[in-house]
Amino acid sequence: MQGGSSGIGYGLKYQARCISDVKADSDHTSFLAGTLSLKEENEVHLLRLTSDGTELVCEGLFSHPNEIWDLRSCPFDQRVFSSVFSSGESGGAAVWRIPELYGQLNSPQLEKIASLDAHTRKIACVLWWPSGKQDKIVSIDEENIFLWALDCPRKAAQVQSQESVGMLQNLSGGAWDPHDVNAVAATSASSVQFWDLRTMKKSSSIDSVHARDLDYDIRKKHLLVTAEDEGGICIWDLRKIKAPIQELPGHTHWTWTVRCNPEYDGLILSAGTDSVVNLWFSSSLCNDDWASERMSDSSAKKTNPLLRTYSDYEDSVYGLAWSTREPWIFASLSYDGRVVVESVKPHIPGK
Repeated sequence: MQGGSSGIGYGLKYQARCISDVKADSDHTSFLAGTLSLKEENEVHLLRLTSDGTELVCEGLFSHPNEIWDLRSCPFDQRVFSSVFSSGESGGAAVWRIPELYGQLNSPQLEKIASLDAHTRKIACVLWWPSGKQDKIVSIDEENIFLWALDCPRKAAQVQSQESVGMLQNLSGGAWDPHDVNAVAATSASSVQFWDLRTMKKSSSIDSVHARDLDYDIRKKHLLVTAEDEGGICIWDLRKIKAPIQELPGHTHWTWTVRCNPEYDGLILSAGTDSVVNLWFSSSLCNDDWASERMSDSSAKKTNPLLRTYSDYEDSVYGLAWSTREPWIFASLSYDGRVVVESVKPHIPGK
């Protein structure tokens, strides 16, 4: 289904690429978004959807040093998040705490918990321990993977282990396997690499793949989705990595980001530099009951995996985030600083 946006919008002051679901906020549907201004003072916006679902409001606005290239909310503390930032040739990564708001829009300064200052190369991302409350985080730069122990009370982060992946690898992103806390996947210029955090050695790789982003299926083991340069997404069974089990073309330019739904089998979001967001249903990711229900909804023998295209954007879409609290809701962020929250309830079987 082709369509414009019917969602709820909010405008950031500057250009932006990063948005994150505030997973630890069990009382509100909340998102963090960070700006990417070269000349102005950058900002982190704490956004919350009103209880009636009709408005997206800013609950906190915080100054942040430098351009924000990666932003991840802590999965067990709603006031803590990580960021990767740069200014010209220099950059860094840090873990921050949001101050108590007391209902004020222009809140006090962010509190820096720790700097991840062991990097000498350009940092791509920071990953939080995928499930439960743990003090471990991973950071990835162009040539290295670091495992850190984070001590929030003491405002410190210590490197536990580190491994160089070698020159010319140009790591650009990653994801922590929610089913195996010892496994991390990283995107490089021409492959997806899998690393064992116990040995800090590469365990396997998918070669000749040009992936800009990737996401594990939270509900099913061994399944990974990649955002492809060629204009679509690929779904992989990590037990059989010679070829994807499903290829879903649907973008006319680079696919920049991909996200699997945290609750509903088979639902995937993708977005990129063609200024659209695609909502997919993949039978490869869903259980047999749901697959049967989805198939029975259609008189066609073969259902179209593309459920909807959201095309009402004026710039590239770099950020996507499903809500953990209300998993039928997602937020998108386009480069012009526009946040849009949409509901996919009409596309969920049984809803």
